[in-house]
Amino acid sequence: MEQQDPGYFEKAETMLRQYIGDRMLLFKLQASEKSARLTAVLVIGLILLMLGFFLLLFISIMAGYYFAELTGSLFYGFGIVTAFYLLVMIIILLVRKKHLQPYITNMVIRNIFDKSTDDENITKDQSN
Repeated sequence: MEQQDPGYFEKAETMLRQYIGDRMLLFKLQASEKSARLTAVLVIGLILLMLGFFLLLFISIMAGYYFAELTGSLFYGFGIVTAFYLLVMIIILLVRKKHLQPYITNMVIRNIFDKSTDDENITKDQSN
């Protein structure tokens, strides 16, 4: 039988603890990167949503006055715009479970589990 170093198990334990610590650090770094990426997407989305809201608001006011001029009544002009938004809302409610929910769910999952950025980080680490 072969003799083992007197500190073999202590070295193995130290290496195992260091490996577990390194894996935990890697997990934390990956989680923080993904959460930072998700936060950036959410902030940009919120800014675009606000800009889109104001654009839609002013276009709606313009359309309301345009239709009011065509019909001769503010009530009917803005009523046409309201009817249009009501129709859009009904269409969205009808197609939300079949088309919108899966699309949004897949988009969020794709962003969280984005393999392209993970693969880029791995190749950068291997080249260093």
